[in-house]
Amino acid sequence: MPEEKNFTIEAHKKFAVELFNRTWELHDKKDRTKLENDEMLHAAHASTYHWSKLGEVVGEERFKQSFARAEYLLSRVNWALERPEACLVHAKRSFEFCTEHNIGDFDLAFAYEAMARAYAMTGNDAERDRYIELAKNAAEDIEKKEDKNYLLSELASVPGYK
Repeated sequence: MPEEKNFTIEAHKKFAVELFNRTWELHDKKDRTKLENDEMLHAAHASTYHWSKLGEVVGEERFKQSFARAEYLLSRVNWALERPEACLVHAKRSFEFCTEHNIGDFDLAFAYEAMARAYAMTGNDAERDRYIELAKNAAEDIEKKEDKNYLLSELASVPGYK
């Protein structure tokens, strides 16, 4: 029986990562088909599900970070699919997960970016601007220069960015 449990754990890890990467591949693709949009959404949810099964295995800190990133991914997918309510729900979950578990650096900055993007989509300019400023401030705390530059480039693509 222990072998079966290990296989299941390894399968969850494999699927979580592969589906996460597939989602971004589809997200970044120009001219997705309707079926590819569906695949992107389902892959993002499936990746999140598989990450949720790995809490005890990958360690608490890695699990929390991965789950915050999975919620961010769901927000971005819903952004790409022009689904404002779902975009905001998942942006809030990513942000809340970061703040509740003291996750900072890259992940917190991107949670702010997701909130700004979601509020831009819902037409709440005041909240969009507030989260843009929070993301800019959080960018100063990102250790890796390439991560900081990536965050700032993504932030600049938020409609209404100033």
